[in-house]
Amino acid sequence: MATAETDYLIVGSGAVGMAFADTLLEESDAHITIVDRHGKPGGHWNDAYPFVALHQPSAFYGVNSTELGSGEIDTTGLNKGYYELSTGAEVNSYFEKVMHQRFIPSGRVSYHPMCDYIGSENGCGKFVSLLSGQESEVKIRKKTVDATYYGTTVPSTHTPKFEVGEGVKMIPPNGLPQLWQGTGPRPKKFVILGAGKTAMDVGVWLLRSGADPDDIVWICPRDSWLLNRNHTQPGQEFFHETIGGQRDLMAAIAAAETADDLFLRLEACGVMLRIDPEATPSMFHYATISQGEVDILRRIKNVVRMGHVETINQGGMLLKDGDYPMPAETLYINCTATAVERRPVVPQFQDGLITLQMIRVPQPAFSAALSAFLEVTYDDDEAKNRLGQPVPLPDGIETYPGATMVNMMNQFQWSQDKIVNKWITKSRLDGFGKMITGVGADDKEKIAILEEFRANAMAAMGNLPKLIAQAGG
Repeated sequence: MATAETDYLIVGSGAVGMAFADTLLEESDAHITIVDRHGKPGGHWNDAYPFVALHQPSAFYGVNSTELGSGEIDTTGLNKGYYELSTGAEVNSYFEKVMHQRFIPSGRVSYHPMCDYIGSENGCGKFVSLLSGQESEVKIRKKTVDATYYGTTVPSTHTPKFEVGEGVKMIPPNGLPQLWQGTGPRPKKFVILGAGKTAMDVGVWLLRSGADPDDIVWICPRDSWLLNRNHTQPGQEFFHETIGGQRDLMAAIAAAETADDLFLRLEACGVMLRIDPEATPSMFHYATISQGEVDILRRIKNVVRMGHVETINQGGMLLKDGDYPMPAETLYINCTATAVERRPVVPQFQDGLITLQMIRVPQPAFSAALSAFLEVTYDDDEAKNRLGQPVPLPDGIETYPGATMVNMMNQFQWSQDKIVNKWITKSRLDGFGKMITGVGADDKEKIAILEEFRANAMAAMGNLPKLIAQAGG
């Protein structure tokens, strides 16, 4: 058995593990060992469909030390007028570059791809090569870091929870660009299975690639509220949209009577969007979308709201609320994977273990980078957990107020800690702090927006407990 020593054993080389490791490198002299099942860094991005892209600006993603993308505003396409969204291929290339041009050359990172982590016990971590079967053991001087807690899955690695009969043609989104290689007849119908952002991406791809909207059936068990990308942009030129949007968000929280009322208020001020104005969404996962994408998706009229799929056969589907017939030559596209599992929050910092979770939503990379800074800056886990409280990820809209309260409490704690606040202000993954600190003393209009935002935030914090209690939280 091969043996070695390290300060931190990080399980997972996706965005979370990479962002944590990057800040450790920058802020300490620690040695780091990274173990991952994939053959390259990037985690689930290695398995994603070819037309996937970030749905928030590249400026908020990746590792703190290294820019992702060009920092330019798109001039064409559905993201026209907004900061660029890196494609999946660009994200994969980026993480590989960070690993091989920053991490490994530092001499302080030992990287073990194609390895399965077995566990840590008595200060030693064990993993096994998926190719040779050789076991390795590493003595851990400080902590094991679990960067896989959310169990991220994508359609190509997901096992469906429904039965698929013989002869049914079902593919993950990865297979769509390869349809030209098929030798069989052209599909008569396309069925999109799932209601999340992946399903939306597939709908946009099908329509922009030439599919007839009348040939598309969308199985949508739950409609979703979506963040308007117009209000998530970095840069001073978007101050009114982004910080003004936060001001309006806080005003809506302060005035809302119920979770449904809150989201309707957020839609009225443009912070939230929905695809079907006649359907009331019950889901919110922080998916971000542009109005242009919404307009395209509204061309799909065959939206089926009969619950989840239970069985698919050559005659159609059995859904929770009944049968839905389809012709035999239908192509089913499975988008039912849950990208981020809703798991119970646990303290991030425990004896010998760091369980990485989001401490600002929806920003996993920033959360991991800041958690690494807390790890190297403070001596006791109590202080680290106070400043790094995990946000419970919402699923239904009724859980959104609880998540928002933790998000806001974290932000307040950081603002009161001079060391943390200074780090955040300099962090490239933050973005919003720079917009605020960049406001000139003579810019009365922006200062007025900031004052309104702060006043609204205080009122929102006063109303959130009522919304949480009203939802049974």
